[in-house]
Amino acid sequence: MVLSTRKITTIALLGALTAVLGITGLGLIPVPTAAGRATILHVVVILATLLEGPVVGIFVGLIFGFTSFFTAANPLLMHPVVAILPRVLIAVTTYCVFRLIKNDTLSATLSAVVGSATNTIGVLGLGVLFKLIPYQAALGVAALHGIPEAVLAAVITLLLYRIIKKIRKK
Repeated sequence: MVLSTRKITTIALLGALTAVLGITGLGLIPVPTAAGRATILHVVVILATLLEGPVVGIFVGLIFGFTSFFTAANPLLMHPVVAILPRVLIAVTTYCVFRLIKNDTLSATLSAVVGSATNTIGVLGLGVLFKLIPYQAALGVAALHGIPEAVLAAVITLLLYRIIKKIRKK
């Protein structure tokens, strides 16, 4: 697999954005729940995937995962599999949905919802699997964080996707 200069540059820029948002906390919204913070970092992975394909999305997802692992304030994310694997899978599920739907607006929107759900279900599901979080707590966090994160991801992704696509046409 050979990556173009454009794809490598995109990985570097969006990876750096992801790391900065994660390390500074700007991509994490404090909330009064067991999880403590809701994230919008997955939006960068979703955009990377929609704009440059699954390989770029996977690399940005890896950076998101490692950033989550190394800055973990929650014991759930101190487990490397829980912190990293779901973030890589965001790119995979996002790309699959994006390729299935021909309408650009609907495709970008549903891809963002599925990518966000992949993050939520992946982190919480693995947390339950590894006995890091009780099942009932995971359901509560999924309801309180998952739905708003998915809606926010859909709105932000669609807006940025349209803007970037329009700029690229010029």
